[in-house]
Amino acid sequence: MKKILTSIVILTILSFTGCVRAIKYDTLKQQVDGLELAKTKAETRSDSLSKHLEKINYNYGKVQTDYQRAKDDYIHLDSLYKRNKKLSDDLFEKYELLDKSYSRLLNNGNIEAGKLSGDLSKKEKELLAAEQKIMGKQADNDKLNLDLQEREAKLNQLEKVLAEKEKAVNDLKVKVSNALLNFKGSDLSVETKNGKVYVSLAEKLLFKSGSYTVDAKGAEAIKKLAEVLKNQSDINVLVEGHTDDKTVSAGTVGYKDNWDLSVLRSTAIVRILTLAGAPPTKLTAAGRAQYFPLDPSKTISARQKNRRTEIILTPKLDELFKIIGDQ
Repeated sequence: MKKILTSIVILTILSFTGCVRAIKYDTLKQQVDGLELAKTKAETRSDSLSKHLEKINYNYGKVQTDYQRAKDDYIHLDSLYKRNKKLSDDLFEKYELLDKSYSRLLNNGNIEAGKLSGDLSKKEKELLAAEQKIMGKQADNDKLNLDLQEREAKLNQLEKVLAEKEKAVNDLKVKVSNALLNFKGSDLSVETKNGKVYVSLAEKLLFKSGSYTVDAKGAEAIKKLAEVLKNQSDINVLVEGHTDDKTVSAGTVGYKDNWDLSVLRSTAIVRILTLAGAPPTKLTAAGRAQYFPLDPSKTISARQKNRRTEIILTPKLDELFKIIGDQ
């Protein structure tokens, strides 16, 4: 079509100019041929660009697919992390509850409580490390889930044992209170403190002033307590003698000072407990003299209150430490 138009243009030029030199015609024809060649090259270039565009569109579609897949993977990993984070937070909450139970039962500052608290601190650090592992390495997700479940089972077991121990202490207090029910409330008291049962007996119930010989009425109370302790194989018994701050009279036979008096009184009570059937392997006699008063004032009533014997019943915690040691 373009060639026809070109011929018409040439004829028109000839009609206006009359005679055209042959060389000028040849020049125009070469220009037309050049344009035809340029057109052909342009069409070839256009085809090449079209194919290149198709390739780019294909690669773009592939990138879009890869992006969507990566986005789906991220959503899946984020879901796994949130689930594991919730498990970890639940475990921390249970640790806090457990720590409160320990404080009620084992806040006595002895070696056993210190060891138990240290073990709990160690477990908390292990949990923190486990959470960091979840955040840093999702590939270990299945193994970590199993580990968290095992730890949760251990915590549940520990909580159960703690509850049993607390119930045992309360039951022991009830048994001791019932056994000593016939004695005046002003002469003795029974209470639980720091996971232990404290039986405090006034001096007037047990001894005459300056004596370490147990009176008949006091011996009766000690024997009643021994009846309870006969069947308590998992209870340790500490008998502590306490005096007031008055020094013993010069020339007193049998002891030199309040240390001697407090120890001799606790030893006399331990003997009665043993003879009445309490297991001697669970008994300890100790004297504190005047150095742990209930009332530090110097009044007559304060000194009377400080002259006492305390029998401290402590449950064994072997089962608790076994559970912690297995973790």
